[in-house]
Amino acid sequence: MEMNGAEFSIIGAGIGGLAAAIALSRKGAKITLYDQAKALGEVGAGLQISPNGVAVLDALGLKDKAAALANTPDAIVLRDYKGAKVTRLNLNDKADESPYWQFHRADLLAVLAGAARKAGVRFCFDHKVTNVARNGAGALIEFSEQESVLVDCLIAADGVRSVTRAAIFAGEAAEFTGQVAWRGLVPTDRLPDGLFANETQVFMGKGRHLVTYPLRGGSVINFVAVEERQNWASEGWNIPDSPENLRNAFSGWAAPVEHLLAAVDHTFLWGLFNHPPLARWSDGQVALLGDSCHPMLPYLAQGAVMGLEDAWVLADALEKSDDIPAGLRDYENRRKSRATRVQNAAKRNAWGYHLRTPGFRGMAHTILRNSSSDRLLARYDWLYKHDVTKT
Repeated sequence: MEMNGAEFSIIGAGIGGLAAAIALSRKGAKITLYDQAKALGEVGAGLQISPNGVAVLDALGLKDKAAALANTPDAIVLRDYKGAKVTRLNLNDKADESPYWQFHRADLLAVLAGAARKAGVRFCFDHKVTNVARNGAGALIEFSEQESVLVDCLIAADGVRSVTRAAIFAGEAAEFTGQVAWRGLVPTDRLPDGLFANETQVFMGKGRHLVTYPLRGGSVINFVAVEERQNWASEGWNIPDSPENLRNAFSGWAAPVEHLLAAVDHTFLWGLFNHPPLARWSDGQVALLGDSCHPMLPYLAQGAVMGLEDAWVLADALEKSDDIPAGLRDYENRRKSRATRVQNAAKRNAWGYHLRTPGFRGMAHTILRNSSSDRLLARYDWLYKHDVTKT
């Protein structure tokens, strides 16, 4: 379809929403992007962008700017909860052609937001969406403190608590997995020298695991700590919790873990939920994108990356279709099977970090120790080596 002058509204100025705004704008569309925040700022903690996400940043012309802010780990190291190495997956020999990057979320958002502004995207902050309804061929967006707006085409990238998904696409209720996660950042000047190398480290124990990696030139350590429990916790990543609860959950673990958690002043807790795949992502001139349609458990670090892939395919599908509804259907058809496969793979990945039986855990760790780095990484070639910009 002819994109010059076509008007699109996007809800959500996260990774996926910003990437979609850039991709559509560069094809000639006019974009208005709504977000409930008063402005973009130092929000969130670390996130990982695997090679399939880097491919999208490259296609958007943002690879160099992103690279300047990214941390590129030398390896992924799996350890038991006492710190003994189980296996090391070398990444530095792949860094040139297939980099694995890690960012403070705010840094990657700044790169994307700068590109969106340069492309002419109109930002409307402080707009909290309370309801979305179909209205003729388009949609009516209702805000908490602003007037409602009628839009011709709506792309909802409004996250795991998507108002649009609930209002128009009414999927099955999410199920609590029995797992919660803490996340946070610790400045390295509060830690013993050399405590963490330039690596992603995964410490694995009975019913829990903890992931660490450096950010911002090694000046801070990002952590994500997951615990199995029966007590429900709300979904969402910005619910404050006491650091003492975190420290108690990982008491007696390896010295690097205990040093790290002793230095935590602030942490956030969120519940991990399984979301059954939606029957559809598009309805006429309304479509979902990113976590709003395929929320990911964090065990493959693909939440932000899937949003980047969605954004590229969305713009490509619309450009190649006769009209907007056909383009949105094509986008859904091209993305649904892959996103669902990644959802399911992330769900399966959880059990391997939390093996409860010592004998079984020991056997699994022995298998990992005896497997080559290349062989272990190759299991996910279908994910990391896939490039949506070339298909």
